[in-house]
Amino acid sequence: MNTSVFAVAQSTSIAGDVSANLMRHQRFMQAAAEQRVQLLIFPELSLTGYERGLAADLAILPKDAVLQPLRDLAQTLGLTAVVGMPIRLSATDPVMIGALVLGADGSLGVYSKQHLHPGEEVAFAPGRGGSTLTMGQDCIALAVCADFSHASHAAAAAGRGATLYAAGVLITEGGYVSDTRLLQGYARQHGMAVLMANHGGATGGWESAGRSAIWGPDGSLITAAPGPGELLVIARRDATGWAGQVLPVPAL
Repeated sequence: MNTSVFAVAQSTSIAGDVSANLMRHQRFMQAAAEQRVQLLIFPELSLTGYERGLAADLAILPKDAVLQPLRDLAQTLGLTAVVGMPIRLSATDPVMIGALVLGADGSLGVYSKQHLHPGEEVAFAPGRGGSTLTMGQDCIALAVCADFSHASHAAAAAGRGATLYAAGVLITEGGYVSDTRLLQGYARQHGMAVLMANHGGATGGWESAGRSAIWGPDGSLITAAPGPGELLVIARRDATGWAGQVLPVPAL
């Protein structure tokens, strides 16, 4: 078995400043590429911050040119990155919470959050989900935050053959224990590795717990960030099993 390397970007977002957040994403992607990461997952709404009041003005169509620098970088670096952004699937569609898959091969995939937290309906419509990703021997299913609070979502991922379940989230300290217990349980129940990318700092008036984590397909914790802050959380799998690493990401 060749070594597979997956990571989550525990990044912070500047409220509504897409240009600045693009630069932060580029920094994480370059740091990930130095570690030979093949798949990098960013938090929910990572390119704008969790800013419900700004979402309608910031929403883009998935093929908007604003993403081109990241798409080009993903292809140059040879990694696939999943970034968070408010999206409309067409000019007449409502705003949804998107996870955009910027492929190492130049492709673009779209996932939209299916399940909303109470209160999110004032800014967003429920999304339509999206296709799984295939990377080598792995089938990757995406989730965005509240999606994973529905056991049926993880079960459907497993039913489609997912070997990894990758979630971009915003989780506060108050919800951290219960939410991570769910994610760890899905790993154990369905035999799939679980990646959770949480924000590295406050966003949208919420104080993120950080502590992004990756669990193995037996439910064991491979690695986790110790708290908030901008960190790269990495899991490597080879013939001997899984190993984890947490690295700081250099400031701009």
